[in-house]
Amino acid sequence: MKVRLTRSALGVALLCLACAAQASSHREAPFITTVPKVDATDFYMFRSYEAGRDGYVTLIANYQPLQDGYAGPNYFSMDPNALYEIHIDNVGDAKEHLSFQFRFKNTLSNNGAGTALTIGGKQVDIPLIQSGAVSNVKDANLQVNESYTLTVVRGDRRVGTAQPVSNAANGATTFDKPVDNIGKKTIADYAAYAAKHIYTVNIPGCGMPGKLFVGQRQDPFAVNLGTIFDLVNAPVSVLTDPSQINAVPNALADKNVTTLALEVHKDCLKSSPSGGDVIGGWTTASLRQGRLINPKPGSGHQASEKPGGAWVQVSRLGMPLVNEVVIGLKDKDKYNASKPKDDAQFLDYVTNPTLPALLEIALALPNTAPTNFPRNDLVTAFLTGIKGVNQPAGVVASEMLRLNTAIAPVPFAQQNRLGIVGNILAGGSDSAGFPNGRRPKDDVVDISLVAMMGGLCMANGDTDKLGFGAACKPSAVPLGATAFKLHDGVDQAVVPLLPAFPYLNTPIPGTK
Repeated sequence: MKVRLTRSALGVALLCLACAAQASSHREAPFITTVPKVDATDFYMFRSYEAGRDGYVTLIANYQPLQDGYAGPNYFSMDPNALYEIHIDNVGDAKEHLSFQFRFKNTLSNNGAGTALTIGGKQVDIPLIQSGAVSNVKDANLQVNESYTLTVVRGDRRVGTAQPVSNAANGATTFDKPVDNIGKKTIADYAAYAAKHIYTVNIPGCGMPGKLFVGQRQDPFAVNLGTIFDLVNAPVSVLTDPSQINAVPNALADKNVTTLALEVHKDCLKSSPSGGDVIGGWTTASLRQGRLINPKPGSGHQASEKPGGAWVQVSRLGMPLVNEVVIGLKDKDKYNASKPKDDAQFLDYVTNPTLPALLEIALALPNTAPTNFPRNDLVTAFLTGIKGVNQPAGVVASEMLRLNTAIAPVPFAQQNRLGIVGNILAGGSDSAGFPNGRRPKDDVVDISLVAMMGGLCMANGDTDKLGFGAACKPSAVPLGATAFKLHDGVDQAVVPLLPAFPYLNTPIPGTK
């Protein structure tokens, strides 16, 4: 039966796919809402498209969602009691073989004494993190200095061989993080100030120097939050009209995130010089198992907490939107604590997704959702990679971003905002986008809408040209070609970005 696409039908479809996504991973699970400093928002992995850097892969892990530029006086320092990691599976066995571990330290100026002013003959500590204008690394006017280390671990993340990444300029293994964009009076030229914190680094085991930056950036994700949460309060004529893709403002345009950005030569991410070209990647954050709160904290920065015990993973992010709109509510914390090698426990959420069924229940309309069970199109997109594009030999099905490092990058202006799906539709040559890795320009909300409602089966055709199985064909997609037209009214492609590393835009200041 052909179901007429009504406004409410499309509305619930969009709502189901995006309602939990305050960006592609903001506050997506019950526990992570209580510890926002370790909440991963987005993960990107792509061949660098900066001029002269096409031999490199850029890895970007964003944390701490929904930052307002004016959120002083403490702003958004990273958690010194947490472990932030980016993992690489370069074998296809769903295990990390290369991990980049970030640890942070936040110290008061004057060797921990802080900054004081003479008030009525007494030295009294100031309440702000700055005492004047800031323009330099370790600026004397900063009361709180943020620094971090980066360690590369080969093998298991906890027992593998660990070596520090060092500054290529001076051999130092501690790096400075710029303070957040407090405002124009404190930091007159934030772009220039932040650029002083981009480092050329030596990565043990890699003969080609990489790049490193950690600091606040403008949130690069675009989503139509207000309309989505209001039961998609927009006409179907807009949400299926490609000319209306940028019809409404991006709700996250005035928000910031904290970025961990690393650029590594593609050959250094492979298992060996002759190893497979496809790598998988994901980011995690972990906290110590024990946490004691001091009821009478003494003087000093962040003196109220004493952590201890083993590391416990509390955040996980690879492919966007998975924990928001695929994993069931009761298993969201479980998913955040899990590893890819154990993803068989979540397989039913992908092969038999509940979101299309929720649509049918809400509307009391049968045959609204795709009928190709098990949903091998979604298994391919989310768990194995597409054969001939980014599927490694002998792959173990598991959730992570997968990137074929042999596929050349496409200049920003020529990138298709719908990634591989858009490339299929346009008959173009851009195979370097999502779900083959993820670039900042890739509109993963719209791509996921297309995929969930059967667009990949439409592209697969009756001849099974994408290898999803005979059940995945146009006849299994009640929405037909309309599935390709779905969008949320916000255009990811117009989000301001930089043309070079770290690619994400200068953060929104506290004052303008």
